[in-house]
Amino acid sequence: MKLSGNTPPSFQGRLVPKQTRLAGWTALVHGLGIAAPVRAVSAVADGFIKGSHREEDGWTIFDKRYWPGHQVTDHLRFALRHERFDPLVLKRVFDTVDPDTISAFVRDAPTGTVTRRVWFFYECMTGRQLPIDDAPIVTAVDALDPTGYVTSNAALSKRHRVRDNLLGTSGYCPIIRRTKALEDHRERRLADKAAEIVGRTSGQLISRAASFLLLADSRASFAIEGERPPRSRLERWGRAVLQAGRSRLTLDELNHLHGILIEDTRFIRAGLRPDGIFLGERDHNAEPLPEFIGARPEDLPALLDGLFAANERMTTSAIDPVLQATATAFGFVYIHPYQDGNGRLHRCLIHHVLAEQKFTPPGMVFPVSAVMLDRIDDYRDTLQGHSGPLMPFINWRSTASRNVEVLNDTADLYRYFDCTAAAEFLYGCVARTVEHDLPEEIDYLRRHDEAQRRIMETVEMPDRLAQDLIMFIRQNDGRLPKGRREREFAALTDDEATHIEAICKEAFGDGDS
Repeated sequence: MKLSGNTPPSFQGRLVPKQTRLAGWTALVHGLGIAAPVRAVSAVADGFIKGSHREEDGWTIFDKRYWPGHQVTDHLRFALRHERFDPLVLKRVFDTVDPDTISAFVRDAPTGTVTRRVWFFYECMTGRQLPIDDAPIVTAVDALDPTGYVTSNAALSKRHRVRDNLLGTSGYCPIIRRTKALEDHRERRLADKAAEIVGRTSGQLISRAASFLLLADSRASFAIEGERPPRSRLERWGRAVLQAGRSRLTLDELNHLHGILIEDTRFIRAGLRPDGIFLGERDHNAEPLPEFIGARPEDLPALLDGLFAANERMTTSAIDPVLQATATAFGFVYIHPYQDGNGRLHRCLIHHVLAEQKFTPPGMVFPVSAVMLDRIDDYRDTLQGHSGPLMPFINWRSTASRNVEVLNDTADLYRYFDCTAAAEFLYGCVARTVEHDLPEEIDYLRRHDEAQRRIMETVEMPDRLAQDLIMFIRQNDGRLPKGRREREFAALTDDEATHIEAICKEAFGDGDS
């Protein structure tokens, strides 16, 4: 099957560099009219260039010697050899190309490394078996190069002589590339650092620190959604988060968490949503202006089953817990299976995986949501960086209830995705909680306890009053506010008040407030 040799002036909003021809995934999407974004675009120069390739305005430009040819399978071979693996585009190619084209490609070189991988991916992704005999006994090849991608424990597909080392299955298959940023994070051994901090801290202090950090995470998770719930609701959700990881991740477990989060179901349906969902604004007629659209309701059961299976596979393969948490939690929020609460459940799933994989110390919750709130623009950019490019390929219409109804098959848009950028973001958040938030909270509590002890040696008072006294002084730049001095603490002498201020200054340091 031959692709058109015409080079368009632009591709998916990007100007095509002059004197080049589209190649690989880019050529396949353009030539076959495939409805999918190409995240990393490639072209081949008409002439020679210095080195094998160069980067130019977001394009990877290869030397003319890399030109693969005009056939669909030529560009498939090029993409699998030289470009990032893109399972969404690959699946859409398989859905578009006649199976006889793939069969002929495999028969032409049945022992070839690339042809066996194409054969394996075709039958795995489509569920259709090509009329080809099993591969001869040759050295097996990895589905993904483990030096370039995070991979699971490999399972040999004897039919294709391919080692299936994907993170997921055909039902849900995230991709994580091995980048320098991720390798640097992994070398920091954050789980060991957290265990060391906890190990050298008293149990009583750790318990208090854990309570503060849990409350901070719960409050931030609601704040990200623009909510300020009462303390009782925060604590109830915090208790649910603290249970994360104790049960296997299943639909029943998700529904259980959703039931804790959404207590009043008079206006919000319990369980998976039966209709469409979008995030965005509305116009002056209340018509949707979506920035993001979740998966179709009829696709939710299969997508979630795939997500659970992938999470289980990553668990048994001992995938780095932060990377597993990314693949599971971010995949969940893109699917968006509930009418409300998806964002908070998404962040709860991060805790679920980290706890289940023993990354976080027992009884501890890293306040990842608090870091996300501090880095809210980066968080939104991470989410939109994946979901935004999908929007042009989702056909939808407004419903009578001013909701959205998706008109085309979009399941693959949520099934296959590269979550490398999300993994880098999440690892950065986790790193801050381990290297800064946890030790700083413990250090604060130690200083607070020392200040309280010295204050109560100066003046006898109830613990709660001493704690309030410290809080008022710290909130007022190291001085006891005049109003408080004249009311709750009128019984203090001037010398006692001055001494207590000095105690707080010594305990917390100059410039603290």
